[in-house]
Amino acid sequence: MSTQATAEAITDRTPLLKSRLGSFLAVVPLSIWVINHLWDNLSAFYGATAWEKSVTEYANPFAQAFTFIIVMLPLLIHTAWGLVRIFSMKPNNLAYNNYGNLKYIVQRVAGLGVLAFLGAHIWLAFLHPRLVEGHAEPFMDIAREMHYHGPTLMVYLLGTLGTAYHLANGLQTFGMGWGILASDRSMRRFEPVSILIFLILLAMSWGAIYALYTAGAAYGPAGLDVG
Repeated sequence: MSTQATAEAITDRTPLLKSRLGSFLAVVPLSIWVINHLWDNLSAFYGATAWEKSVTEYANPFAQAFTFIIVMLPLLIHTAWGLVRIFSMKPNNLAYNNYGNLKYIVQRVAGLGVLAFLGAHIWLAFLHPRLVEGHAEPFMDIAREMHYHGPTLMVYLLGTLGTAYHLANGLQTFGMGWGILASDRSMRRFEPVSILIFLILLAMSWGAIYALYTAGAAYGPAGLDVG
Protein backbone atom coordinates (compact mmCIF):
# COMPACT_ATOMS: atom_id res chain seq x y z
CA MET A 1 0.00 0.00 0.00
CA SER A 2 1.46 3.40 -1.00
CA THR A 3 1.51 6.51 1.14
CA GLN A 4 -1.31 7.90 -0.95
CA ALA A 5 -3.39 4.78 -0.42
CA THR A 6 -2.74 4.97 3.30
CA ALA A 7 -3.88 8.59 3.35
CA GLU A 8 -7.05 7.70 1.44
CA ALA A 9 -7.79 4.90 3.88
CA ILE A 10 -7.45 7.32 6.78
CA THR A 11 -9.73 9.83 5.10
CA ASP A 12 -12.36 7.15 4.54
CA ARG A 13 -12.50 6.47 8.29
CA THR A 14 -12.34 10.12 9.41
CA PRO A 15 -14.98 12.78 8.64
CA LEU A 16 -13.46 15.36 6.30
CA LEU A 17 -14.12 18.35 8.56
CA LYS A 18 -12.60 16.65 11.64
CA SER A 19 -9.63 15.41 9.66
CA ARG A 20 -8.86 18.84 8.20
CA LEU A 21 -9.47 20.62 11.49
CA GLY A 22 -7.12 18.24 13.27
CA SER A 23 -4.39 18.68 10.69
CA PHE A 24 -4.87 22.45 10.64
CA LEU A 25 -4.45 22.70 14.40
CA ALA A 26 -1.39 20.46 14.18
CA VAL A 27 0.36 22.51 11.50
CA VAL A 28 -0.59 26.17 11.76
CA PRO A 29 -0.59 27.40 15.40
CA LEU A 30 1.58 24.62 16.85
CA SER A 31 4.17 24.71 14.07
CA ILE A 32 4.50 28.47 14.38
CA TRP A 33 4.88 28.18 18.14
CA VAL A 34 7.47 25.36 17.93
CA ILE A 35 9.61 27.24 15.40
CA ASN A 36 9.39 30.47 17.40
CA HIS A 37 10.15 28.63 20.66
CA LEU A 38 13.21 26.97 19.18
CA TRP A 39 14.43 30.27 17.77
CA ASP A 40 14.01 31.94 21.15
CA ASN A 41 15.94 29.14 22.87
CA LEU A 42 18.89 29.68 20.55
CA SER A 43 19.46 32.89 22.49
CA ALA A 44 21.14 30.61 25.07
CA PHE A 45 24.29 31.13 22.99
CA TYR A 46 24.26 34.75 24.23
CA GLY A 47 23.93 33.94 27.93
CA ALA A 48 21.43 33.87 30.75
CA THR A 49 20.03 37.40 30.36
CA ALA A 50 19.34 37.00 26.65
CA TRP A 51 17.73 33.57 27.14
CA GLU A 52 15.48 34.64 29.98
CA LYS A 53 14.37 37.75 28.08
CA SER A 54 13.54 35.71 24.97
CA VAL A 55 12.03 32.60 26.59
CA THR A 56 10.55 33.43 29.98
CA GLU A 57 9.73 37.15 30.00
CA TYR A 58 6.43 38.61 28.75
CA ALA A 59 5.39 42.21 28.28
CA ASN A 60 2.48 41.72 30.70
CA PRO A 61 0.50 38.87 32.34
CA PHE A 62 -2.15 39.04 29.62
CA ALA A 63 0.45 38.31 26.94
CA GLN A 64 1.61 35.30 28.95
CA ALA A 65 -1.95 33.99 29.38
CA PHE A 66 -2.76 34.60 25.71
CA THR A 67 0.35 32.73 24.57
CA PHE A 68 -0.48 29.81 26.84
CA ILE A 69 -4.07 29.63 25.53
CA ILE A 70 -3.19 29.73 21.84
CA VAL A 71 -0.71 26.93 22.44
CA MET A 72 -2.66 24.73 24.84
CA LEU A 73 -6.07 24.73 23.16
CA PRO A 74 -4.78 23.58 19.73
CA LEU A 75 -2.46 21.13 21.49
CA LEU A 76 -5.30 19.57 23.48
CA ILE A 77 -7.56 19.35 20.42
CA HIS A 78 -4.80 17.88 18.28
CA THR A 79 -3.88 15.44 21.04
CA ALA A 80 -7.45 14.16 21.31
CA TRP A 81 -7.69 13.92 17.52
CA GLY A 82 -4.36 12.11 17.30
CA LEU A 83 -5.17 9.61 20.05
CA VAL A 84 -8.40 8.67 18.31
CA ARG A 85 -6.45 8.00 15.11
CA ILE A 86 -3.79 6.01 16.94
CA PHE A 87 -6.29 3.71 18.67
CA SER A 88 -8.31 3.25 15.49
CA MET A 89 -5.38 2.48 13.18
CA LYS A 90 -4.69 -1.02 11.88
CA PRO A 91 -1.04 -1.23 10.85
CA ASN A 92 -0.27 -3.52 7.91
CA ASN A 93 3.51 -3.10 7.88
CA LEU A 94 4.16 -6.84 7.82
CA ALA A 95 2.03 -7.29 4.72
CA TYR A 96 3.19 -4.06 3.04
CA ASN A 97 6.73 -3.42 4.19
CA ASN A 98 7.42 -0.19 2.31
CA TYR A 99 8.69 3.30 3.04
CA GLY A 100 5.26 4.93 3.19
CA ASN A 101 3.94 2.47 5.73
CA LEU A 102 7.11 2.76 7.80
CA LYS A 103 6.69 6.54 7.96
CA TYR A 104 3.05 6.08 8.95
CA ILE A 105 3.81 3.90 11.96
CA VAL A 106 6.86 5.97 13.01
CA GLN A 107 4.73 9.12 12.89
CA ARG A 108 2.22 7.60 15.30
CA VAL A 109 4.90 6.29 17.69
CA ALA A 110 6.71 9.62 17.55
CA GLY A 111 3.42 11.36 18.37
CA LEU A 112 3.09 9.40 21.60
CA GLY A 113 6.67 10.23 22.54
CA VAL A 114 6.17 13.90 21.74
CA LEU A 115 3.00 13.96 23.84
CA ALA A 116 4.90 12.63 26.87
CA PHE A 117 7.81 15.01 26.26
CA LEU A 118 5.64 18.11 25.85
CA GLY A 119 3.56 17.23 28.88
CA ALA A 120 6.67 16.99 31.05
CA HIS A 121 8.27 20.05 29.45
CA ILE A 122 5.22 22.29 29.87
CA TRP A 123 4.78 21.24 33.49
CA LEU A 124 8.43 21.36 34.58
CA ALA A 125 9.59 24.36 32.54
CA PHE A 126 6.47 26.52 32.48
CA LEU A 127 3.72 25.64 34.96
CA HIS A 128 5.61 24.33 38.00
CA PRO A 129 8.06 27.25 38.31
CA ARG A 130 5.28 29.83 37.99
CA LEU A 131 2.54 28.12 40.00
CA VAL A 132 4.64 26.47 42.72
CA GLU A 133 7.81 28.55 42.95
CA GLY A 134 6.30 31.89 41.99
CA HIS A 135 8.72 32.76 39.19
CA ALA A 136 9.75 31.71 35.71
CA GLU A 137 12.36 28.99 35.27
CA PRO A 138 15.86 30.48 35.74
CA PHE A 139 18.46 29.94 33.04
CA MET A 140 20.81 28.53 35.64
CA ASP A 141 18.41 25.71 36.54
CA ILE A 142 17.84 24.36 33.04
CA ALA A 143 21.48 24.86 31.99
CA ARG A 144 22.70 23.00 35.07
CA GLU A 145 20.22 20.17 34.49
CA MET A 146 21.32 19.81 30.88
CA HIS A 147 24.99 19.56 31.84
CA TYR A 148 24.92 17.50 35.02
CA HIS A 149 21.75 15.38 34.81
CA GLY A 150 22.10 12.75 32.10
CA PRO A 151 18.41 11.69 32.00
CA THR A 152 17.31 15.31 31.41
CA LEU A 153 19.77 15.70 28.55
CA MET A 154 18.66 12.40 26.99
CA VAL A 155 14.97 13.23 27.31
CA TYR A 156 15.48 16.58 25.58
CA LEU A 157 17.59 15.08 22.80
CA LEU A 158 15.02 12.35 22.08
CA GLY A 159 12.01 14.59 22.68
CA THR A 160 13.18 17.23 20.25
CA LEU A 161 14.15 14.52 17.74
CA GLY A 162 10.60 13.17 17.88
CA THR A 163 9.12 16.66 17.67
CA ALA A 164 11.19 17.56 14.60
CA TYR A 165 10.18 14.35 12.84
CA HIS A 166 6.53 14.55 13.83
CA LEU A 167 6.24 18.13 12.63
CA ALA A 168 8.16 17.70 9.38
CA ASN A 169 6.30 14.53 8.43
CA GLY A 170 3.04 16.11 9.57
CA LEU A 171 3.47 18.82 6.95
CA GLN A 172 3.31 16.12 4.28
CA THR A 173 0.19 14.63 5.86
CA PHE A 174 -1.28 18.13 6.00
CA GLY A 175 -0.60 18.56 2.29
CA MET A 176 -2.33 15.28 1.51
CA GLY A 177 -5.33 16.02 3.70
CA TRP A 178 -5.89 19.43 2.16
CA GLY A 179 -5.35 18.28 -1.41
CA ILE A 180 -2.11 20.24 -1.87
CA LEU A 181 -0.22 17.00 -2.51
CA ALA A 182 -2.78 15.10 -4.53
CA SER A 183 -0.65 12.54 -6.31
CA ASP A 184 2.18 10.10 -5.63
CA ARG A 185 4.44 12.23 -7.81
CA SER A 186 3.77 15.41 -5.84
CA MET A 187 4.41 13.58 -2.57
CA ARG A 188 7.71 12.18 -3.86
CA ARG A 189 8.76 15.66 -4.93
CA PHE A 190 7.90 17.03 -1.48
CA GLU A 191 9.86 14.31 0.32
CA PRO A 192 13.25 16.14 0.12
CA VAL A 193 11.53 19.29 1.44
CA SER A 194 10.14 17.32 4.39
CA ILE A 195 13.58 15.88 5.14
CA LEU A 196 15.17 19.35 4.93
CA ILE A 197 12.58 20.77 7.35
CA PHE A 198 13.29 17.89 9.73
CA LEU A 199 17.02 18.56 9.62
CA ILE A 200 16.58 22.30 10.16
CA LEU A 201 14.27 21.78 13.15
CA LEU A 202 16.63 19.19 14.61
CA ALA A 203 19.62 21.49 14.14
CA MET A 204 17.78 24.31 15.91
CA SER A 205 16.73 22.00 18.74
CA TRP A 206 20.09 20.39 19.34
CA GLY A 207 21.84 23.74 18.87
CA ALA A 208 19.81 25.20 21.74
CA ILE A 209 20.48 22.12 23.86
CA TYR A 210 24.20 22.38 23.14
CA ALA A 211 24.20 26.05 24.20
CA LEU A 212 22.40 25.21 27.45
CA TYR A 213 24.67 22.22 28.07
CA THR A 214 27.81 24.29 27.55
CA ALA A 215 26.58 27.12 29.77
CA GLY A 216 25.64 24.67 32.54
CA ALA A 217 29.28 23.82 33.22
CA ALA A 218 29.75 27.21 34.85
CA TYR A 219 27.14 26.57 37.53
CA GLY A 220 28.34 23.23 38.90
CA PRO A 221 26.14 20.36 40.12
CA ALA A 222 23.01 21.22 42.09
CA GLY A 223 23.76 22.03 45.70
CA LEU A 224 27.28 23.25 45.03
CA ASP A 225 28.21 26.91 44.95
CA VAL A 226 30.97 27.31 42.39
CA GLY A 227 30.56 31.05 41.88
